[in-house]
This record gives sequence, C-alpha cells and structure tokens, in this order.
Amino acid sequence: MNRLFKTAYYILIAGIASVAILLAVSVFPIPGNYEVKIVLSGSMEPAIKTGSVVVIKPSDNYKIGDIITFGKDTKKDIPTTHRIIEARAVEGKMLYKTKGDANKSPDTKEVREKEIVGKEVFTIPFLGYLLEFAKKPIGFLLIIIVPALAVAGDEVKKIWKEVKRLREKKKNETV
Repeated sequence: MNRLFKTAYYILIAGIASVAILLAVSVFPIPGNYEVKIVLSGSMEPAIKTGSVVVIKPSDNYKIGDIITFGKDTKKDIPTTHRIIEARAVEGKMLYKTKGDANKSPDTKEVREKEIVGKEVFTIPFLGYLLEFAKKPIGFLLIIIVPALAVAGDEVKKIWKEVKRLREKKKNETV
C-alpha cells in the first residue's frame, strides 16, 4: 500500500510539473522556439481533436501535408492550425493554400510564409481543456497551487519528523 501511495505521489508531482511547464510555455512563448497552442475548433478532426494541445516549431521549409499554425495570436485574434494542401512561389515568396481536415473546402485566403508561426511537432489530445482552465485564477489555484501546497506540506512534515527524530537521538545519546 505504501509503495502504491509513493508511486501515485510521484506521478502527481510529475503531472503538476508538466502542466506548470506547458502553462508557462503557452503563456510566455519564446519566439523562434517551440510553442504550445490550444486547438479550440474541430476543423482538424480526426487528426487533431478539439481541446488538444499542439506543440509547434518554426521551420525553414513547409511542404504539402504539413500541419501549420498561422495568423495573429492576440487577445482578439486566434491563430489557425490547418494542413497545407497546395504550395506555390510568387515573386520568390511562398504562398500556401490550407484546409482543415474536417472542412469541405479550402481556406479562402492563401497563407504567406511570414504569417506561419510554425508546424506541428506533436499533439496531446484534450490537455488543452486543462490548460485553458489553469489559465483562469480558480483553475490555477485548483490545478497548480493547491496540489503544490499539498506536496510542500508533505515535505515540511517529513522534515519536521526527521528533525524531531534527530533531536530525540541526540537527547538519548547525551543521557
């Protein structure tokens, strides 16, 4: 039973750390590096489910079949993640026609290479719901702070027991 508890405890710590890292990367992306985006629509299903996390990285070359994220990423504008279905060069600049896998027709506007944020490295289904919840104050409190305090409290309790044990040992040695 104790071994099972310890295993669950370490899995909890790893889970908290993973969510915290993904949350930090999604809130404070580093330009030119890996970024974490949350897919909010079903346009890429079944390849990418709604609520998934997609990890993207800028690339020097994009080709037909790549899943890319493009467009502005502001409070009002949400970037799009779709598949490249056509590529062509115009005056030395690449233009890409994109389409969501679940959409019947391609996107109306072609994407310029400079509008691409990056291409998909991997996705984690449904983790986006958790990250979106964790971005809200109550979610952050419940998903990050409370478990972290529980882990810290448990560690303080272990340290206190060890200090108490060492004091008892020292007391018994002096008597």
